[in-house]
Amino acid sequence: MKFIAGFPSIIAIRYVCAAALCAAAGAELAGAAEETAEAGGMEAYVPCEEVTAGPQSHWFSYYDKFQFDPSGRYVLGMEIGFNDRPPEAGEAVKLGMVDLQDGNKWIEFGESRSWGWQQGCMLQWLPGGDAEVIYNTLMDGRYVSVIQDVFTGEKRVLPRPIYSVSADGKRAVVPNFSRLNEMRPGYGYEGVPDPWADVNQPKGDGIYCMNLETGESRLIVSIDRIANFRRQPSMEGSKHYFNHLLFNQDGSRFIFLHRWRIQRDDGRTGWHTRMFTVQPDGENLHCVNENNMVSHFIWKNPRQILAWAREPETGDHFYLYTDQSEEKEIVGEEFLKRDGHCTYSPSGEWILTDTYPDRERMQNLMLYRPRDGKLEMLGRFYLDKKFTGQTRCDLHGRWSRDGRHVCIDSLHTGKRQMYLLDVSEIVK
Repeated sequence: MKFIAGFPSIIAIRYVCAAALCAAAGAELAGAAEETAEAGGMEAYVPCEEVTAGPQSHWFSYYDKFQFDPSGRYVLGMEIGFNDRPPEAGEAVKLGMVDLQDGNKWIEFGESRSWGWQQGCMLQWLPGGDAEVIYNTLMDGRYVSVIQDVFTGEKRVLPRPIYSVSADGKRAVVPNFSRLNEMRPGYGYEGVPDPWADVNQPKGDGIYCMNLETGESRLIVSIDRIANFRRQPSMEGSKHYFNHLLFNQDGSRFIFLHRWRIQRDDGRTGWHTRMFTVQPDGENLHCVNENNMVSHFIWKNPRQILAWAREPETGDHFYLYTDQSEEKEIVGEEFLKRDGHCTYSPSGEWILTDTYPDRERMQNLMLYRPRDGKLEMLGRFYLDKKFTGQTRCDLHGRWSRDGRHVCIDSLHTGKRQMYLLDVSEIVK
């Protein structure tokens, strides 16, 4: 492992790397980090601290949830004793948090029996408070969610799992995790059969909205409804499902991806994707993109969505879409040339994003400021090629609530651990 110490050299190297990206217009980085890339390890261009340690693996998973508590003291995570295989049905993962003000002490508070490497068990701080978390688990043969006070241990169980939680902490939306697991292994859970497994576009299955105070829920968007919305020829005979749900900042609407399985010309199977927004009651449906490719996305504000997507005339880019309109613009065309897990800083000024491994198996983490096109490299992290598919470890950068720190997951040492990067000098 290689850390770069001393703030002047950090700044110099960071700008060299940013300049390299600018000059190459998104080409693979080389030069100063080549030796590290060949040997594995990492290059950090801002102060970087490992906040969990082995022999156990620790990680948080997805990038669009609250990992930091409001005070910035506690960082949520999961713990397990292996790295290199998918979880078995009902296998338990430990849940805990790192106390950043007490020597990065690991505090265990629970467990989940429904999880995956990419999105964990949807563990996150429940919005609106500073002591409760919410997560999914398997209980009595069904998937449920648990709201728990991490300090007192008090908990209550809700009858459905959750995917995305509204900003007031009062509602959640959820797809069929059993169907999702079949269609996109690693994003759903093993353990509960899908009652709609033999139906390509069921009318009685889809997205549910659940009241987190009462546990009441209802189907708001059926798979059949969306599969018949501006139907495309490639949908005929295909199996449809939903993935990647996300509420906007005021809870008035949420995003979901509609996907269906296709047969490629080379004989492999894949999927096509459309991105929709809708109200939590299922009304005012809007198709944001129907060009068969949408990947990672984030709400910039309650009306605008940043997404890596395809447009017929301009190709694959990060686009800033205005919801319920046809407005869109390319973001970072010169520099952000690869798909990544994108989030806005709490101030809304910076975009944090990462990349999948490049030719040297290095994952890049960077900040981009749209108003002036400024690019800041934060680091490069090695991922051994044996970690692919379900067991891969994406960086999944997550902001602290004050925007001064970023937490990532990384396997550059061969062990999955969490790292804290100090970006305060960049965003000040």
